[in-house]
Amino acid sequence: MRSAAIAENTAEPPARRVGRIKPCRLIRLEQHIDPRGSLSVVESGVTVDFPVQRVYYMHGQTQSSPPRGLHAHRTLEQLVIAVHGAFSITLDDGFQHATYRLDEPGAGLCIGPMVWRVLKDFAPDTVALVLASQHYEESDYYRDYDTFLHDARSLT
Repeated sequence: MRSAAIAENTAEPPARRVGRIKPCRLIRLEQHIDPRGSLSVVESGVTVDFPVQRVYYMHGQTQSSPPRGLHAHRTLEQLVIAVHGAFSITLDDGFQHATYRLDEPGAGLCIGPMVWRVLKDFAPDTVALVLASQHYEESDYYRDYDTFLHDARSLT
């Protein structure tokens, strides 16, 4: 597992990179820290190279909660941040997979299209923030893993 404490420039070697259309990557967020506390910044076109069209957050899960996610997107891109607490996220592009432990608000995981994701092992009181490149559109979702796997493996 990779921790969010590991900077982007130490990403896994290409053979373990997940995301054939757009590789997933851990990024450091811009931080402003002073005696008043910390402020983390995400900007469209700067932090992420997509326009943020939708923002949502998950909360109320426990370590024994069923996994979240269990889907992939055809075209949507996301930035996922553990703004409080921690959780594990496993990514799978049909060929490679990797698990990250998001555990600090100063880092985020960029997830490109055609990547199956499973979120689990939530610490108590975790809040996971997701910034998405598109509004909700059911037709963009793969909810059946076998269908996703077939389509992902047929990409050239």
